[in-house]
Amino acid sequence: MPVRTDGEISGEVPVRSDRLPSSAVRRGYGAVRGVLRGPRPEAVPALVARACTLVGLVDIAAGVFPRFRNSRMHALAEVLPGALGPFAAALSLSAGVLLLLLAHGLRRRKRRAWRAAVILLPAGALAQFTYRHSLVGVLVSLALFIPLLRHRDEFRALPDPTSRWRALANFMLMGAGSIVLGLVVVSAHPGRMVGDPSLADRLEHVIYGLFGMEGPVGYVGDTSWTVAFSLGALGLLTAITTIYLAFRPEHPAARLTDEDEVRLRALLEKHGGRDSLGHFALRRDKAVVFSPSGKAAVTYRVVSGVMLASGDPIGDVEAWPGAIERFMDEAKAHSWTPAVMGCSETGAEVWTRETGLDALELGDEAVVDVADFSLAGRAMRNVRQMVKRIERLGYETRVRRVRDLGEAELDRIRRATEDWRGTDTERGFSMALGRIGDTADGDCLIATAHKADEIPGAYGDLKAVLHFVPWGPDGASLDLMRRDRSADPGMNELLIVAALQAAPRLGVQQVSLNFAMFRSALARGEKIGAGPVLRAWRGLLVFLSRWFQIESLYKFNAKFRPRWEPRFVVYAASRDLPRIGFAAMQAEGFVNLALPRVLRRRAKAPAPCAHAVAERGMSERGVRAA
Repeated sequence: MPVRTDGEISGEVPVRSDRLPSSAVRRGYGAVRGVLRGPRPEAVPALVARACTLVGLVDIAAGVFPRFRNSRMHALAEVLPGALGPFAAALSLSAGVLLLLLAHGLRRRKRRAWRAAVILLPAGALAQFTYRHSLVGVLVSLALFIPLLRHRDEFRALPDPTSRWRALANFMLMGAGSIVLGLVVVSAHPGRMVGDPSLADRLEHVIYGLFGMEGPVGYVGDTSWTVAFSLGALGLLTAITTIYLAFRPEHPAARLTDEDEVRLRALLEKHGGRDSLGHFALRRDKAVVFSPSGKAAVTYRVVSGVMLASGDPIGDVEAWPGAIERFMDEAKAHSWTPAVMGCSETGAEVWTRETGLDALELGDEAVVDVADFSLAGRAMRNVRQMVKRIERLGYETRVRRVRDLGEAELDRIRRATEDWRGTDTERGFSMALGRIGDTADGDCLIATAHKADEIPGAYGDLKAVLHFVPWGPDGASLDLMRRDRSADPGMNELLIVAALQAAPRLGVQQVSLNFAMFRSALARGEKIGAGPVLRAWRGLLVFLSRWFQIESLYKFNAKFRPRWEPRFVVYAASRDLPRIGFAAMQAEGFVNLALPRVLRRRAKAPAPCAHAVAERGMSERGVRAA
């Protein structure tokens, strides 16, 4: 009986194994081709950045610690860019710092960082061959240099918005870092140090050394030259980077121009009722990108390398994809991290569908329907009693359009809100307009509380202010709340109730109040039957509420029995969330990294971003010439 093969049993044509290579051989061929071909082009910036970081750390360690230089690891440091013959310590230290500074720019695909790396690596290779005759050092430099040249098209990111004030920040940070690193250098030679100098003497030696002068600390042998060269290199590096930042062409942050504002107001007039945050797009510290048809737009601000948009795109929903595409192209051109804060469910769906980004529920917006609002009933008992108590104390309220107020009263309200702010910086970004009483914002609402005292205050009888921006033709969104610290508690409740009661007279049918972050977690976590994870999450939110008013805003909004509209954050990757969160806190004013007030220069007239103008038909060179 003949024996049949598996192929014959299954009805397939049998194939001899010696005619085709096995899967293992094919994988081997693929691996060899992959090695010869090199890394994927899109992965080159991250790989080069990691290599520069590793080289920089090794160079710094070799320049600071003598034991490191004399150990087995010194063999590695000698073949890396920066360890150059008799000047090994100083040059290794300075090259290491430069490579660390370049690594961040290379990871973000910055063209300027690529140019600096292309200059630094061949210089390091030449120095290796000239001073040490080290062929290995040349090969290591070329191993980084060749991928940079081959994949130069991957490094096309335009510069971030900068100003010459960054030179001052660089001088302060680099100076502080150089002093700390210099103390380590001075103290890293205890066996070669003459006597036992104090910390003050060592600090004095560091400061003198940064300026190229000899300090009070003495060393035995050639160690004094090593320390002097290292400190001088740090000082020279600080000076060079500061001078470069001070005299390079300034690239200001984009701002909303008059033309942009006119176009946005036209879109809001037609489609402003779609999103309660739409009017906040008119903040003048934002930039804007329009769809090719001009029927939609996305406003944003760049904060710490994050391109931060807020709310839904403005305009026709059908044109949203075009504006979103322009937004993503701008983020890619500058290597910014794209993110959207506080978009609606519809907006989140469009963003995720068009860009492939992810969305995460951030919280809920409290919206009160004017027709359903009433102080009657047990649920409104606390609010009703508080309002009646304040009214009995002699307070009265006024709710008016901005266009109905005189300039003198508007000026008094502006000064009062500025004085009652309580913080050095204005808070708010996604739900804040940033101005009151502008002539272009005549449709905004202002609710004020008044009480005549025996001794009038600095602002007369004014005690509290609420400012609302338009939400389409029949809505209003709460912008800011301010109150005199000496006024009685309950001013905000009084004015919100007054605004809701006056809404029908003003043609307002719905009012958007504050945004409550993580509202669903707070609400579910306090219910019976909530699990331990949910209770722990709620406990953490309550703890953070001591600084960020998470729980207090939720409870305040809940007093008015609103309907809750979910809001989302849109992001590219989970690893970006901490960075996006920090940028959002900066934008909202919770974290302030600005210069001291005495060092800030006066604000200039809004000017368009050079790259945005170039997109409209004028070259960047033309913008600079103008």
